[in-house]
Amino acid sequence: MSAVSDPSRAARAARDPRLDLFRGLGMFIILFAHIPNNAFADWIPARFGFSDATEIFVFCSGMASALAFGRVFDRAGLALGAARIAHRIWQVYWAHIAVFLAIVAALAFADEATGAMRYVRHELNLGPFLDDPARRILGLLTLTYVPNYFDILPMYLGILALVPIAMAAERRGGPALAGALCLGLWVLAALGALELPAETWGPGRAWFFNPFSWQLVFFLGFGFVRGWLRPPPADRRLVALAAAGLALAAPFSCQYGWSCYAAWGTVPWLGEAHDWLAPANGKTHLGILRVGHFLCLAYLSYLAAGPGGSRLRRMPGVEIVSLVGRQTLAVFLAGLWLAQVLGVVLDVVGRNAVTVALANLGGCALLVLVAALVEWFKGSPWAVRGPARARAPADDAEVSARPRLNLAAR
Repeated sequence: MSAVSDPSRAARAARDPRLDLFRGLGMFIILFAHIPNNAFADWIPARFGFSDATEIFVFCSGMASALAFGRVFDRAGLALGAARIAHRIWQVYWAHIAVFLAIVAALAFADEATGAMRYVRHELNLGPFLDDPARRILGLLTLTYVPNYFDILPMYLGILALVPIAMAAERRGGPALAGALCLGLWVLAALGALELPAETWGPGRAWFFNPFSWQLVFFLGFGFVRGWLRPPPADRRLVALAAAGLALAAPFSCQYGWSCYAAWGTVPWLGEAHDWLAPANGKTHLGILRVGHFLCLAYLSYLAAGPGGSRLRRMPGVEIVSLVGRQTLAVFLAGLWLAQVLGVVLDVVGRNAVTVALANLGGCALLVLVAALVEWFKGSPWAVRGPARARAPADDAEVSARPRLNLAAR
């Protein structure tokens, strides 16, 4: 059977391997970062630079959204494009509610089973929810109560709601107006003008991830796919500059883990510099140092992957990681739940080199299993007769039949 007549092979050829690979890597890093007291978290990128897996997740989500939704706006217009975004928001919103309840239920069971009576109330700081569930459930549903562990999906919802506005700006004034809109929102958010409440009682607090700030990274990815931006050329001077930026950031950036004690945690002037740089490294409003660090990392990764991601196709394990990257919503939800469950398991069995390694590697294997199951279900195998089965679409991109993204040609 030829590649053209085999839908599965055609789908694989149509997908850019860079997008799926880096989204998959982000999912594994997020799992490591969320397992409580996890030694593996001392080795994630956030320990060696200002940016972390959140920037990878948001940037790649922007790219995937441009592939999934941009053509809807082009083909069907602003109104139906906005309706498609609203449908996606509806899906992610209920996923957010469901994963909150699933994690609370799992930790409540752990409290009862272990007698610890601390996981729900103290580990995730959900005491306010337990003390007044009737009022807090209303806050949860209206996104005016956003516990810190559950703040990424609300941020993503806020960013998605901005996509029709950005597309309207593109239609009205081209990429320049869309880019000015994104940059202006980021500046206003940094000035504290666009805060959203995460708690409505007492002194209150704002969302930990401000979507008006984080949309900047999202629309950078979105803009590269839409053609608003062109990737920089391969230039030795840019490579040296990006590498220097990553190297210089490492001693000042980390906040947790062993690497802090090897850098600013033990050198007084580095500690003072770290504190002085803190406003530019803030996570809530996406400090400029985080943006710059991520762009350096993204540029070097872009070059290392080769034209069209050609070098990635020869690397072992790419297909498994890319499988995870194709189903990020389901994997992310499973990872949030799994991280807390693994933390309880490690508390029970004890933390040593073997148990921690087994928990992390077993968690990765379970994420792969979740991705495989979701892809199998999305493929509707019960509706296919004969040997040819098309690959399931990505969870938020639905780009398996889209033209291959070729940033190198832009």
